[in-house]
Parts: sequence; C-alpha cells; structure tokens
Amino acid sequence: MTARILVVDDVEVNLRLLSARLAAEYYEVVAADSGEAALAALASQPIDLVLLDVMMPGLDGFEVCRRIKATPRLMHVPVVLVTALDQPQDRLAGLEAGADDFLTKPVGDLALMSRLRSLTRLKRITDELRSRAETAMQLVGGEIEMLRQLATGRSRTLAFVEAEAEGRSIARRLRGETDLTVLASADAVLAAAPEADVVLVDLEARDADPLRLISQLRSAEATRLLPILALAEPGDEARAARALELGANDYVPRPIDRNELAARLRTQLRRKRYDEGLRQSLQQTIELAVTDPLTGLHNRRFLDIHLGRAAASGGGFALALFDIDHFKRINDGFGHDAGDAVLREFARRLKAETRASDLACRFGGEEFAVLMPGADAATAAGVAERIRLAVSDAAFPVDGEGLAVTVSAGVAVAEGPAEGAAGILKRADTALYEAKRAGRNRIGTARAA
Repeated sequence: MTARILVVDDVEVNLRLLSARLAAEYYEVVAADSGEAALAALASQPIDLVLLDVMMPGLDGFEVCRRIKATPRLMHVPVVLVTALDQPQDRLAGLEAGADDFLTKPVGDLALMSRLRSLTRLKRITDELRSRAETAMQLVGGEIEMLRQLATGRSRTLAFVEAEAEGRSIARRLRGETDLTVLASADAVLAAAPEADVVLVDLEARDADPLRLISQLRSAEATRLLPILALAEPGDEARAARALELGANDYVPRPIDRNELAARLRTQLRRKRYDEGLRQSLQQTIELAVTDPLTGLHNRRFLDIHLGRAAASGGGFALALFDIDHFKRINDGFGHDAGDAVLREFARRLKAETRASDLACRFGGEEFAVLMPGADAATAAGVAERIRLAVSDAAFPVDGEGLAVTVSAGVAVAEGPAEGAAGILKRADTALYEAKRAGRNRIGTARAA
C-alpha cells in the first residue's frame, strides 16, 4: 500500500537521504527544495503526505503548512514537520500552524515509518469520502465554511487512565479545552466510547492491555472511525509505533505538555469533523438523488427501485397512481407558482392519509404514486378513497383564496412475481385512465390480467 510523499528541504543532502529512505520502503517520492517549490508541486499533482522542513529561506515550514491547510483542495493532506527544533514551543507552533505531526531530527526509521503508515491510512479514508461527496460539497468553496460550523460545538474526550493521580493531572491540563471523562476500566471505556469525540489511551496501564483496547476500539463498528490518541513513555518508540499500527491516530510523549496535548486533540477533532462533514454531504447527495425537491416526497427513481423489489419478492402489495384533475387549467389560470403550491399541498395531504408502511412518491408532473406493502384490494381502495376525500373535501389555499381541487386514481393489486413491476404499473395506469374517462374525482380498479 504505497503513497506519494512530497519531501521538502532546502539542504540537498537531507533531501537525498530522506528521499532514499522513503524509496526503499516503496513510497513514491516528489522532492522540493523550497516552500515555493512545494506549493507548486501540490498544485500540479496529487500528494498523499508532505514531509516538510521548518527552517528554510523564503517561506519557512510553518508558513507553508498554514497555506496548505488554508487551501480547500489541500487542507486534508497530512503535513509532518521535520526539524532540528526540539523545544515544546516549537512543536506547539507547528501543531497550531495545522501540522498533523512534528518530528525532531534525527528521525529514526521506526518513528518515521509508523507515522507515515498511520497518516496515509487516514488520508485514504478521507479521499474515499471526498470522491463520493464531491458533487454536493462543491469542494472549492464549501469546506472551510463546513469546518467552521462543525467546530463550534464542545468536544467530548474519554481518557483511559488507571492511575488516579495521572487522571487528575490530565484533567487539569485539559480543563476548559474539552469535556473530559477519565475512566480506569477498559470495559467502561468500550461502553462509553461511541458517545465520545476522541479517546485518550494510556499505554502504561497494567490491569488491562491498552494495546488490546486500541484494537477493540478500532474494530468495533460504533468506534472504528473514532480518533485515538495514545499517551506514551519517553523513548518508548516501539510501543508507540505498535499503537499506531493497531489503529491509534497519534501519540503524545511524556512528560505531557499541556499545550501540546491540547493542540494534538484539536488536530484529531478537526480531522474527525472534516470527515463527518463529508459523510453528511454524501448522505445529502443520496437524499437529493431520490427526493423530489418541490414536494419532499421520494421521486420516480426511488419508486422504481422499491416497486421492482416488491414485484420480485412475490409478496402481496398494491400500487395506486393519482393524477390531479385539470391541473393544466390551474397552471394556465393562476400561474405556475399556484400550480407548485397545489402540488406541495397535495403531497402533504397524500402523505397524511397513507399508512406508515406505505411509500408515497411523486411519479412525475401532477402524477403521484403510493406503493402499499401487504395491501389487498379492499385495503388499497380504502387508502385511495381517503386520499381522494382529503383532496376534494377541503379547498387548497392559493394566494389567499380557496381553490377546489380533485384527484383521480387507479389501483392495482399485485398478481405474483410473474407479472413484474411493469405489469402492475401498466394495470394501475389503465385503471387511472378509466377513472378519468368516467368523469374524474373517482377511483378506478384494475381488472385481473
């Protein structure tokens, strides 16, 4: 599972060495010797992760990182700052610039490669969501606004810490930053985790295996996408790397710096909410694809899918088609706005008179359909009559006036899987035509084929 990594360093020797290390692990490497060159590379080709030196002439790494994270098309690309700076304030500056991680030179292979695998794995998840949600998101203009809206709420953090004193210490460090709950039981963490935004796991826990807890959180359906932040002992890179391999998103080395811990929490929360926004956009896209925007009912495409399934199942069901009588006269006499108002009000009354199990759809124009699972001829005719009466018995409000509206319907009951969706649809349409021909404002019933 390879990735394309952009390596940025103004020192040629460093650039060559790091590029060689990555190539040996079968990563595809793109090299840039300045901040300006890095931004140009990001603009010209897809990049999965940026390894960025901080101390460079011109645009330094902090500024390059800020520009990447401020660009909607690039803001989800992981950025790892690699530098000789090793003070807590330096790491904090990098994290506040938007970096996903901060590694101090010289960087060991274990720390580097475990970080790369973890971050590129997360990037692929986001890429998949972006590709599915792109139409509704309108990516170039909508993502920063989405993140700002999602970031307004308080976050909920769950910490697995067995040592009581350590739990109190972490609670002090995060006071005012997040709503923190500290638990000393792994089972309690697993039960409460679905309601959390981020989980902290102390790798020094002894009564329960913290690595197993990470694995369980990552494999459970309710928490498989939940950000996990590990707390590691200084110098214990092997255990921290193992936590990343099992699904942790990041780790914080001890001694814990309050500002760094808070910044890393914010980074995980920002990524979680970004992905949540993409999922929300994807859901909206799906809903738009099967919903009629004027009436709010499902559309013909949705009906076709469910009618086909019902016909193939062989179970009993009925289909009713409705057509608003003389609808062209409404449009011609009162205008299309009035016509739209009538359609919306008809849809509301249609929905109110159907059963909870029924599927009401706009079939097209002024035609509507109701799919009635388990309905026999008498039940279907009764539902159709209730709808007819709901329309004819009360005038439709249009421009402050009451407009008399009626509807005709055709009802057909399924005769088995051999008939198919097209067969019952044709019979319901024939019954509707007969109701229209007989004088309108009535229910036609399909004869057996």
